[in-house]
Amino acid sequence: MSTFSALGIREDYIKSIKEIGISTPSEIQEKAIPILLNAKTDFIGLAQTGTGKTAAFGLPVLHQIDTESNHIQALILSPTRELVQQIKKQLFKFTKYVDEKIFLEAVFGGEKIDRQIKNLKRTTHVVVATPGRLIDLIERGDVDISHVTTVILDEADEMLSMGFKQDLNRILKFTTKNDRNIWLFSATMPEEIKKIVKTYMEPNAPRVEINPKSLVNENIRHQFVRTTIKEKTGLITTFLEKRGRQRGIIFCRTKAGAQNLAVQLIEEGFSAAALEGDMQQKERDKVMRAFKNESLQYLISTDVAARGIDVRGLEFVIHHQLPEQTEYYTHRSGRTARAGKTGISLALVLPYEIERVHEIQKELNIHFTEVDV
Repeated sequence: MSTFSALGIREDYIKSIKEIGISTPSEIQEKAIPILLNAKTDFIGLAQTGTGKTAAFGLPVLHQIDTESNHIQALILSPTRELVQQIKKQLFKFTKYVDEKIFLEAVFGGEKIDRQIKNLKRTTHVVVATPGRLIDLIERGDVDISHVTTVILDEADEMLSMGFKQDLNRILKFTTKNDRNIWLFSATMPEEIKKIVKTYMEPNAPRVEINPKSLVNENIRHQFVRTTIKEKTGLITTFLEKRGRQRGIIFCRTKAGAQNLAVQLIEEGFSAAALEGDMQQKERDKVMRAFKNESLQYLISTDVAARGIDVRGLEFVIHHQLPEQTEYYTHRSGRTARAGKTGISLALVLPYEIERVHEIQKELNIHFTEVDV
């Protein structure tokens, strides 16, 4: 087992990461950090969420910043506002004991652009951004990325599946003039990602793959229960009652479905709230805050709204309906069993959907157990 010190991480950083509970490197950290610290290179990291990617790219990028310069030197792109805020917060914590001041700024949609422009006028070394908002700022001439030497694409497959392909291509074109490196992190390697690699990255870029066989975290137990549409809510309430104080996310396919289920669970006396794309940003933030600080026990969410949610200690996820796309199953179930813990992923399945369970098993190389709730 390696240590952060042996990987080349400075003592002042080790002190701060210990304080936030990171004492031994995860597999992606152990494999990526030495490469990213010691060479100016492009890099591909294939790893699921919850494997410690933020520290794997965050620590090396912070080590590279020249604090004598006032320019933006690193760009971290991530699919959602929640993830962007999370990354910035974590990097800020990493720098707690570092003498020279590293300035970080987060930019994302759903917040007034003027405020972000004002913040960017101050010295900024690292910008964490959603692709859409960054393009807005570049086009307005309010952010200067001409001195960027490292571009990090976090959850690259998620960014593409959320429709950021054009924005990403434009950002990567904007930065090609510099002698910049791209560090790409992704859970999967669809064709579109391969195109980005081929177009913008070195053909022999080092590549680290974590557990390629297991597309899905091995600490998750996959279960399904046969049911009817009428019985679904009753089944969920029975399941939750048996779990006592455990916490989890219930996924619905539609925004209306998420809201309706939340109303039903609240009427049954459960501590629950919906999270979906039509909600005002203020409302979404309020729900997420409550869920993170544990004053809210259950989150009922749509797939898109739950992108990038990283809440520790969730014991289960429930699929009110199985997702149409198999990769959504990976993203959904990956909300539980994070940071080495175990968790349950329970799907409510109608008789005609049994075939779908077999498809998911085969595609993801996992095993479902049929259970009674």
